[in-house]
Amino acid sequence: MTAPHAGLERRVIASLDAAPSRVPVVLGGCGSGRTTLLHALADRFGRTSCQYIDVERSASTPERFHDALIAASPFVDPAAGEPSTPTSARDAFDRTLAFLQRARTPDGQAATFLLDEVLELRTFENFPGLRHVLRELVQAIADSPNRFVCSSRYVARAHRVLRDAAARFEVVHLPPLAVSDVAGMLPPSDTASPAERDELAASIHALADGRAAYVHALGEMCASMHQRGGDPISALTALLTTDGALTAWCGYRYELRLHRARGYGALKAILEILAEDEPLTLTEIAQRLRRTPGSTKDYLSWLEDVDLVAARQKRYSFVDPVLRLWVRLHARPMPPGVDDVAREVQQYALGRLPRAERDLAAAGATERKPWGIIEID
Repeated sequence: MTAPHAGLERRVIASLDAAPSRVPVVLGGCGSGRTTLLHALADRFGRTSCQYIDVERSASTPERFHDALIAASPFVDPAAGEPSTPTSARDAFDRTLAFLQRARTPDGQAATFLLDEVLELRTFENFPGLRHVLRELVQAIADSPNRFVCSSRYVARAHRVLRDAAARFEVVHLPPLAVSDVAGMLPPSDTASPAERDELAASIHALADGRAAYVHALGEMCASMHQRGGDPISALTALLTTDGALTAWCGYRYELRLHRARGYGALKAILEILAEDEPLTLTEIAQRLRRTPGSTKDYLSWLEDVDLVAARQKRYSFVDPVLRLWVRLHARPMPPGVDDVAREVQQYALGRLPRAERDLAAAGATERKPWGIIEID
């Protein structure tokens, strides 16, 4: 299996090596490969030349974040005085910015920081004296001679934060995987021919919407089902049953983004409406929500802010089709039965697979190349 988006590593390194150094900001949804890319960069640069920081996991209070950052860093601050305890949240954040700006490797070279989920530092804005944390961070990075790579799952929010940022920042969108990328991620097989693997990769690519986490889950499930005739449709069905791996994954993403937005209950209702039918206009959503168009527009803007929905030609849809399928199945009072999951997945597949595969799926074929529709028990 090969890593997704391997070519982006070279693009990011080229940005860092440019004169002057640029700041790549890697944007992509959950499971798109952002963290994998940053870990690959950390391995390439070496642990004494760069510091990977999982901001989402370590950003609690400004004081504790500062202490954890310094304790785990391989770098030194040549301008720092005697170690002392920060006197306030404001003081701790100022010290963090100063360290990011001035830190050097043990041999005096510029430091490289890999800031994963950098926008989570926004939580510090709940502390006294810290109303513009992200704005100050962006300015500090822009003014520093050090090298930075940042990432975030919140595309719309990141664009807004960087709207007035210095030209040094370079937004890098993680694109959907190509079919060739999917083929490289599939587990090895001694029985499938190259043509069969290519066809399997194309089907998984279509069902997964080119998203790395879904591709990985479908590939592993197809491999585990191989002896029972497992195909991508039956694999997706198994993954989306009550105890399935994608059920847990989509549930995590659903709650994570909703909790980062405002208007939790109303937002869930809108997502359920769009899971039933999309794309819909603002007026159509407001009528089904039984709220005014003005308040509904606010709710939709909050969903757009965390990239759960997007508007195209004034019609709103889910950004992630697999997450939409999960909402259809699991945003209900009772967990879906296996037959419910199989039926919904079949309908989803009919809308995404190539025509030949759609025809086979619609016919309920049980004899298919090396893999066929099976029942989940």
